[in-house]
Amino acid sequence: MGGPRERFPSGSRLRRPREFQRVARIGKRRTSEHFIVLLACRDSDTMADRPRLGVTVSRRVGSAVVRNRVKRAVREWFRRTQGLLAPHADLVVIARQGAAGLRAREISDELCEVLN
Repeated sequence: MGGPRERFPSGSRLRRPREFQRVARIGKRRTSEHFIVLLACRDSDTMADRPRLGVTVSRRVGSAVVRNRVKRAVREWFRRTQGLLAPHADLVVIARQGAAGLRAREISDELCEVLN
């Protein structure tokens, strides 16, 4: 496994339902064929100075194994590209039904395209 630099620390995650709800309420919505991405800025005084990610994958996408694979691929994409995001950005990625059939590289390419 990777070293400490390759981890996905809890400070980089949206974990509470109210955090997800805030991004859904005030965030800008961008869509692609397999993902919905909500992007919102947060108050710099109250949070850490790094972008944060929340991932939602419903049962419609597939079994638990499939959903976890999609989440891992999205987290890996975020880990590799978070330096390109604003330091006070909160990002929620919602996987649509067809996301289960994508490879990790295809997920990464599609998410990069959505944010550009």
